[in-house]
Amino acid sequence: MTSAPAPSAPSAPSAPPSSPIDTRLLELLVCPVTKGPLSYDRERQELVSHSARLAYPVRDGIPVLLESEARTLSDEELQR
Repeated sequence: MTSAPAPSAPSAPSAPPSSPIDTRLLELLVCPVTKGPLSYDRERQELVSHSARLAYPVRDGIPVLLESEARTLSDEELQR
C-alpha cells in the first residue's frame, strides 16, 4: 500500500519591500505611545508618529508597533 505524500503547508504571502501598507489597515493603526495617527514612509518602510517623534519599522509587510523597536526622529525628519 502506497501513501500519498503529505501536503506541504502553504507559504504565507509576504509583501515585497516596496509594497504599500493597506490603507484600511493604516486607518485603524495608531501610535502605541500617543494613540495618534501614523503616516507611512514608503521609502524607509516605516510608520511615522510625528506626535511621539518615533518611526516604527515595517518588516515583511507587517508593522512592528513596539516602542523598543522604534527609531527616534530627528528635528530634520519632523520638518518633512
